[in-house]
Amino acid sequence: MDTYISIDQGTTSSRAILFGEDGSILKTCQMEFEQIYPKPGWVEHNPEEIWETTKSVLIDIYYSEIAKKHNIRGIGITNQRETTILWDKKSGKPLYNAIVWQDRRTADFCKSLVKQGLEKTVMNKSGLVIDPYFSATKIKWILDNVPEARSRAENNEICFGTVDSFLLWKLTDGKVHATDATNASRTSLYNIESLEWDNELLKIFDVPKSLMPDVKDSNSYFGDISKDVMNFELPILSILGDQQAAAVGQACFKPGSIKSTYGTGCFVIINSGKKIIKSNSRLLGTICYKINGQATYALEGSIFIAGAVVQWLRDSLKIIETASQTEDIIENMQNNSGVYLVPAFTGLGCPYWDPDARGAIYGITRDTGKNEITRSAIESVAYQTRDLFKAMSEDGISPQILRVDGGMTDNDWLMQFLSNILDISVEVPKITETTALGAAMMAMLTDDKYSTLEELSNLWSSNKSYIPKINKNEKDNLLKNWDYYVSKTLT
Repeated sequence: MDTYISIDQGTTSSRAILFGEDGSILKTCQMEFEQIYPKPGWVEHNPEEIWETTKSVLIDIYYSEIAKKHNIRGIGITNQRETTILWDKKSGKPLYNAIVWQDRRTADFCKSLVKQGLEKTVMNKSGLVIDPYFSATKIKWILDNVPEARSRAENNEICFGTVDSFLLWKLTDGKVHATDATNASRTSLYNIESLEWDNELLKIFDVPKSLMPDVKDSNSYFGDISKDVMNFELPILSILGDQQAAAVGQACFKPGSIKSTYGTGCFVIINSGKKIIKSNSRLLGTICYKINGQATYALEGSIFIAGAVVQWLRDSLKIIETASQTEDIIENMQNNSGVYLVPAFTGLGCPYWDPDARGAIYGITRDTGKNEITRSAIESVAYQTRDLFKAMSEDGISPQILRVDGGMTDNDWLMQFLSNILDISVEVPKITETTALGAAMMAMLTDDKYSTLEELSNLWSSNKSYIPKINKNEKDNLLKNWDYYVSKTLT
């Protein structure tokens, strides 16, 4: 059987997954890496640790016994988006730590751009609001704060890349500096209509064009893994940002089809076909995928804290030992006892876009304990998703079915609560590793294993479905309280 390896480089871990041509998972390897918090609201990764963990899991997969039994045709790459790395063109050495998508250090600069009246220009061209979330202001921060970085950039000595570009550079031993259109569309520097780096946007954010990678279709041949780097050669056949890869893995190929991924954050993407939707409610216009020169667009809502709230319960509060414990705790509770957690740990994302908001717990009484906090944390994921759906409804979009994926879909209670709060059907696929699957599917398309998206869609199948089971008055009361507490949290 022909097989494909997906590199799934995420916010907390690097993974490699071996997929069969039928979409089946044959083997997974994963390594976590350090989260660096230099100051409140700052989030960084060590780029060399990202590289070393990625290299390690790729080698483990390639030399595994099961891989030896099959024909590995190539690899696909999917990655945490917006995270920003600048490195030396000759040595490949990073100038600074990777500034992670969650990082809020550029909030003041973003406010200054908004005060200058530039948000409409940025949104019309890039599809994005002005926010520290995206790559452009992170690039400027490194150029302005690392000694000699800007002068070296002006001398064409520096490369910028999102994580996919950095890994591609490393894997090809510095031969290829490129990205795909989905990752480019998350920088605030890429014109999603003309499909090129935009000179006006580059000027607004004070970023030299010489830094930027070539932008290719998602189903492109990106070069070969260098034998000098990995001791083996394989073609790199696809690159997709993680949320777009999940949309592909969920077979969201028709306009109106929608998915939500519950990983570190939560990201809802609805396919809008060849149409760029100009949102009235601060949702994001983005590229869903670009195949054979044709861009397919999407409308996206981004929540910064979803699975990360469970990590917080486990690692910071130490009130659970494993994520699976949350479901057991909640199932033994009658209600949330009026306790609500707004997890604005790194600000609030869509549709509020408030980088200065900070997390808060409301409704605490003398009886409040770890169980109530745990339940309020899990419930917050569903409430935040509802905020995105409310924003979509204001743009005239009312989905009836939501396809979900990511680690939190293992929580049956949360999935049922999500269906209740959204008042729509929620479907969990048989293969929940849809981000990695999407990168593999796109590699298969490049490799002509499948010739159309319709053929690829047959790799998707449903495993579980949830339908709403809640009293309307109860739901309305829960949401009324949530809306009130969010309003108290906004700055």
